Amino acid sequence: MADVLPLVEARLRSALGEPDARAAVTFLGTDRIEVLRFPAEGPEGDIVRYATLGMSAQPMADPTAPLADPVKGPRAELVLSVRAGVADTGKVLRPLAVLAASPQVEGVIVAPGASLDVGEALWPGAPFTSVLVAEPGGLVEDLELDAPLDPVRFLPLLPMTPNEAAWKRVHGAQALQERWLTHGTDLRDPSRRSVPLE
Repeated sequence: MADVLPLVEARLRSALGEPDARAAVTFLGTDRIEVLRFPAEGPEGDIVRYATLGMSAQPMADPTAPLADPVKGPRAELVLSVRAGVADTGKVLRPLAVLAASPQVEGVIVAPGASLDVGEALWPGAPFTSVLVAEPGGLVEDLELDAPLDPVRFLPLLPMTPNEAAWKRVHGAQALQERWLTHGTDLRDPSRRSVPLE
């Protein structure tokens, strides 16, 4: 079912423009994952976006299922938006590929509300080692595929500080997002501090 990926790339290009860089990462026992960088342009001229390409080639399988269904199951790609020129975010390509490979490597289903941790800074000097998976549909619309395939969803990633990730584990994703909203947190700021959690 590798023919899904050209459709996914076309949807990303129509929503985000032409990528100005791409990197491919292959992990042992997994399909190749590419990460595309879309330069800062348009009305939000200082936002650069990174999108994975390859995660949706296979459906994500329930880790408790005895056999993975090769056709049915949720499909997704990941999208990260950050302010350009503030930090060396270009190094986020490999951590993003690691996250995109996690359904194949660890047998997890990536869905809104989930936390994903890379175990190291997302880019050099970043105060974030994990991300919150947000609801899709805002930036890049879902890509409908022919039945019986599930649509490809483009899941935004919101970087979390270790304190925010720990607080989210206790209080939940919704509570953390409300706290960000209450404090007017700029989630695209690659050097932002943790939101007050008291």
